[in-house]
Amino acid sequence: MGPHVSTTPLYGERFHRDPAAVYRQLRRDHGPVAPVQLEGGVPAWCVLGYREVHYVVRNPELFSRDPRRWNRWHIVPENWSLRAYVEPRPSALLADVDEHHTRGAVVREALDTVDAFEISAAVERICDTLIDRFAGRGFADLVVEYTHQIPLLAMAKVYGLADDEAPMLTHDVALSGQEGEEAVGAHERTVARMQRLVRERRARPTGDLVSHLVKHPIGFTEDEIAADLFIILGKAHLTTSDWMGNALRLMLTEPRFAVDLAGGRSSVGHALNEVLWEDTPIQNHVGRWATQDVQLGGKPIREGDLLALGLAAANADPQVRPHGHEGATGNHAHLSFSHGEYGCPYPAQEIARTITTTGIEVLLDRLPDTDLGVHPEDLTWRPSVLMRGLTSLPVTFSPH
Repeated sequence: MGPHVSTTPLYGERFHRDPAAVYRQLRRDHGPVAPVQLEGGVPAWCVLGYREVHYVVRNPELFSRDPRRWNRWHIVPENWSLRAYVEPRPSALLADVDEHHTRGAVVREALDTVDAFEISAAVERICDTLIDRFAGRGFADLVVEYTHQIPLLAMAKVYGLADDEAPMLTHDVALSGQEGEEAVGAHERTVARMQRLVRERRARPTGDLVSHLVKHPIGFTEDEIAADLFIILGKAHLTTSDWMGNALRLMLTEPRFAVDLAGGRSSVGHALNEVLWEDTPIQNHVGRWATQDVQLGGKPIREGDLLALGLAAANADPQVRPHGHEGATGNHAHLSFSHGEYGCPYPAQEIARTITTTGIEVLLDRLPDTDLGVHPEDLTWRPSVLMRGLTSLPVTFSPH
């Protein structure tokens, strides 16, 4: 792909302040596929159209997950913050389609060994413990003190990790999804911990997810398992915590959800589903690489070009949602879990849904008079091209 002229940056103040406005402008100016720049001036195509995203993920032979195909590696800075998400590594989840079909199935099997009742009970205990820490104060930051903690504490149980390891993992996994040089170091520390965990399970296998991968006859290497564990951990933690936090923001700021914060539960699922349409945790998925020259959305994609899947933009595509947010309730055709061979495995979706639903319901049960502690316009979002999540969610409630 040649250098883009006057391409739109998917980073910086304007993008982070209102990414939806940037997507709308890109759609007006370029249609369903637009030339963009990622942080560091790295060129890519952003796939904005719902049908075009669907086409890409349904055709892995044309749009590979293997980053070794990228034709622009020579211009990528060593300290590029997105390197952790695109650098070639021995991962079953990032392999080309044939290998992914075989080895990715083993990862899905491992995720399927997670007992839904056990994780639900574990999440309830985690939530109660976290709420106990701030319930007597009458105020809290639900992102920092609650939603940002729950998924990783839950996944630490799934991985068989000690509770005292969770705080540093929470810090590093969250940092690895942001921008800047520190993200690279956070990624390296997390992968190193996953490598140690694999070695521990080889020496002393248990009944957890990691041991399932270690013992599987397909024969994963240490680096392969560590890479996949990092990807699972990152997706489970960041996407799930942002899903929960964004849903709580919606319920605290939209009058139609006020009844639920008075003790009801009927619309928790509706709020979670609406967020997947309107403020999906994964905004953009980087990425796919063209295996040959191809036309997409009227644009000439060259072999080796990088495509960023604009999941948030595709969910708002007026070609499939002409009436905006209307019709989101009960409609599960969003692309927030992606789709196709590389979509989020169903067992992982169920784990995330269990964590988010339980987290919100426990909070509603324990603190039913929770109110937003600041004006909605004062809430700020983390700077990230990949994720959509609040930096904080201050609330007040009656001390318990």
